[in-house]
Amino acid sequence: MDSLNGLKLDDLSYLAPELTLVLSAVILSLLDLFLPQRIKRSLLGWLTVLAVAVSAFFVTWRLGTDEPISLLHDSYRIDDFANLIKLVLLAGTGLIVFMSLGTVKEEEIQHEGEFYYLFLPAVLGGMIMASSADLITLFVGLETLSITSYIMVGIRKKNPLANEGSFKYLIQGGISSAVILYGMSFLYGTTGSTNLFEIREALNTPAAADSFGPLIYMAFFLLLAGFGFKVAAAPFHTWAPDAYQGAPTPVTAFLAVVSKTAAFAITFRVFMSVFYSLMEGSSRTPVGHDAFLAMAAVAATAMIVGNTMALKQNDLKRLMAYSGIANAGYLLVPVATGYSLVHYSTFEEMLFYLIAYLFMNVGAFAMIMIVEQSSGHTRLKGLAGLYYRAPWPAAAMVLILLSLAGIPVTGGFFGKIFIMFGAIQNHQFWLAAVMILTSVISFYYYFGIIRQMFMRRGEEEEDIKPTLPLSITLWLCAIAGVLMGFFPQFIIEWMGQVFSFMSDL
Repeated sequence: MDSLNGLKLDDLSYLAPELTLVLSAVILSLLDLFLPQRIKRSLLGWLTVLAVAVSAFFVTWRLGTDEPISLLHDSYRIDDFANLIKLVLLAGTGLIVFMSLGTVKEEEIQHEGEFYYLFLPAVLGGMIMASSADLITLFVGLETLSITSYIMVGIRKKNPLANEGSFKYLIQGGISSAVILYGMSFLYGTTGSTNLFEIREALNTPAAADSFGPLIYMAFFLLLAGFGFKVAAAPFHTWAPDAYQGAPTPVTAFLAVVSKTAAFAITFRVFMSVFYSLMEGSSRTPVGHDAFLAMAAVAATAMIVGNTMALKQNDLKRLMAYSGIANAGYLLVPVATGYSLVHYSTFEEMLFYLIAYLFMNVGAFAMIMIVEQSSGHTRLKGLAGLYYRAPWPAAAMVLILLSLAGIPVTGGFFGKIFIMFGAIQNHQFWLAAVMILTSVISFYYYFGIIRQMFMRRGEEEEDIKPTLPLSITLWLCAIAGVLMGFFPQFIIEWMGQVFSFMSDL
């Protein structure tokens, strides 16, 4: 491992993806300030997409390196775990900004330029979280993402739903950050370090088990509650429906995909690096299976609450919020069941579902934007008769919904299957049963959307003509979901080649 005592000039090349986003955000904000008003701010949107693409290029350049690179006294770690997560974050951000081009209305968002380039510091925070190997660095990335997200949710300042959603998101987000800090303070107090690897070594001692067992339990449950808020898992989900409904639809897609992926990345790294090693085959361990059982209970609660509450939603964005809560439960299952040497419980399978989740949700929100443009609202009835007014977008939406529901053969189906088999091979049969039951429940509201599009007559009779970026994004996501279902083994094998669990975490 290339350990560095400090950040030198030559080491800045390792931070090229992050520096690209920082410099781009500064340059675009200055351009927005000095460009004449007659120049359309959609130009800043295209430049934002370009900045994200350049950052993704630098991440890909570092992908598959032999050993992780540690910077700033091992507090910032560039490894394949982080790089794969960063690619998901950047892909999601790029698609979201791209599909929003040409859809921003001045009467709703007065500062269109800000709307575009605020995505850059937000995804930067997620990338910092993915590479964090230190509690302080982790919190810096978390707050960079969170504070920017608060602003983006409330950017429609004249919209009462946006004001309500952003206020609830801000208050509950601040509380969750305080809870996370409190949990971190217990880890620091018991070990004297904020570095994840040093914490793991310090806790893997008889002295830690004898003296600090209750404190380690407190740290575990506080971090579980704090991260549970960030991934919007029940019972820490109450902010999500209002924030999703009030935010501009591209921002809602960002919260559902990018923010959630970043939160899952750091949840996976912290719990697997620090706590799971304490549970693994040691009688002196201060954190037992009951702690991870609590995480499994949170996962099951999220699946049940998310899918059952989605049944009675009439607003598409609120429905997707509860769908996201349910998916947070599915994604918590690999962490709750723990890593072992069986095939279906590795990081690759979890990342496969995250990638499928990205395409499913971005595609669904692209369809919601099309409906919002044509009807002026996001209620479910806006989809009525969509097949007769826009047959091709309706067909793409069917493919996306099949993947969301987990119907063979789609990316969503194999993502859930991989996670479910992991739970079974780790003897968590009850958790696998909850996954199956709640997935069946989800069929009702996903197929309810299809029923609206094909079997209901809408009030509007005019044909819908979505913008080109929206159409491209919708079909790209639909086709990607199908291809992931037909060729899952190639994606899993590729990720397995570039990622080594034991060396990267």
